[in-house]
Amino acid sequence: MKKDIESREDLEVLMGHFYGIMLKDELLGDIFTQVAKINLEKHLPVLVDFWESIIFHLAKYKGNPMEVHIRLHEKHPLEEIHFNRWLHLFNASVDELFEGEKSELAKTRAHSIALMMRHKINTLI
Repeated sequence: MKKDIESREDLEVLMGHFYGIMLKDELLGDIFTQVAKINLEKHLPVLVDFWESIIFHLAKYKGNPMEVHIRLHEKHPLEEIHFNRWLHLFNASVDELFEGEKSELAKTRAHSIALMMRHKINTLI
């Protein structure tokens, strides 16, 4: 039996694993590496802050992910296929490493985030 997501360290493992896969993905990789040009070393702590806020209700994240993704969409249109792939890779990463209540919460929240972002971006078109 796998352990559940229990700490910031678990989220660091999850985000490192997930982004390691996503940045190499045929559909999503170039969007993050060539268009957004994320620096994973700098971005990873921000991602962990974001997920720590969501999963453990800690007010660590300071930012507006919607604004960031709207700017990204302006550079490279983000379509349903992109959100679906992101969600698939996220869920697969969670399932590969963890199981339990917080793991399920992470997947549920990821689904809600993908739906909300897709909806808000589609209303801009």
